[in-house]
Amino acid sequence: MTGAVSIIGCGFVADLYMRSLQAMEGLTVVGVHDHNAERLSRFCDHWNVPAIGSLDALLDQHPRDGVVLNLTNPSAHFEINSACLSAGCHTYSEKPLAMTVNEAKALHAKAEAAGLMLASAPCSVLGEAAQTMGHALRNSIAGTPRVIYAELDDGFVPQAAYKKWISDSGAPWPFEDEFRVGCTLEHAGYYLGWLISWFGSVRTVVAASAETIPDKEGTGPFAPDVSVATLFFENGPMTRLTCSIVAPHDHQIRVVGDGGVLACKAAWDNSAKVTFAKRMTVRRRLMESPFPKTLKLAQPTHTKVKRWGAAAMNFMLGPAEMLDAIRTGRRSRLSNDFALHMTEVTLAIQNAGEQSGAQAMTTRCDPMEPMPWAM
Repeated sequence: MTGAVSIIGCGFVADLYMRSLQAMEGLTVVGVHDHNAERLSRFCDHWNVPAIGSLDALLDQHPRDGVVLNLTNPSAHFEINSACLSAGCHTYSEKPLAMTVNEAKALHAKAEAAGLMLASAPCSVLGEAAQTMGHALRNSIAGTPRVIYAELDDGFVPQAAYKKWISDSGAPWPFEDEFRVGCTLEHAGYYLGWLISWFGSVRTVVAASAETIPDKEGTGPFAPDVSVATLFFENGPMTRLTCSIVAPHDHQIRVVGDGGVLACKAAWDNSAKVTFAKRMTVRRRLMESPFPKTLKLAQPTHTKVKRWGAAAMNFMLGPAEMLDAIRTGRRSRLSNDFALHMTEVTLAIQNAGEQSGAQAMTTRCDPMEPMPWAM
């Protein structure tokens, strides 16, 4: 893998990208910009990468066969993504693509008109766990999938020692931003990406969301800290997806099929174990096997990174996928349609409130082509 990336924003998550980048060969950071000069200097000194004093200068010097990583605060995503596209740069944005569906559609239209790639994190869909489960689904290991339960509950975060969560270059976890943006916009994409890659478009979202802890630290208003969604796919099973920073930690996904249950217990671990528990009858009792089979792909997958905090994810799988698509002249798996549709579904869940009812989606995307090593 070869290619150049530029980075905009060097807060907490940027260090996770740099950790991942250092584990991969051939990727070069050609420039970094942040509006906070002190933070920019600290980050660039720590990672030994070039600092660029202005956004315009970074975009002017960015190679057009490279990818710009927008790692800024979510409230700035639309403005920064728009500037990147206007400058003719392929763009990979941290989640969400934008804070409204109309803004996301405007970015999509701009990228399409310019022939540019526009992708949105997370990229764990390209990881070994997601690809292994996708391979099992394509090969009907569990039979026809009938229902999926996916959980992204992170524990009672407002009582966590989050002020001690400091990145490699010294950036604190941005708890006020996290509470204002909300766990749904921050986390739903981890399993939404998997689901949309397997089954394609969500037809309808039926959801509810609420702020259950109104006295979180910081300056509000704060976003919902719990959401529960039922997703109806155009070509897939009914799925329940939960997100919260309230309920006990649970990151498992279970695909219930005619023949048993496919499961993975760690959304944030690219190497998480994927299992299949065959359904059986024992003494008139119907049950799934207490000794599930671990599923593995037949060939090597991708570069792994060491665990840091709660995650063992390679954050650079997405940018690397885009760079390879640019180099080989193919369509990126993380397509413009994929980014837009995932954003629309996520916002539908986030904004559901107490009486949302059913919401039909207005965008669509095709299932994702698996990685070559997961065919």
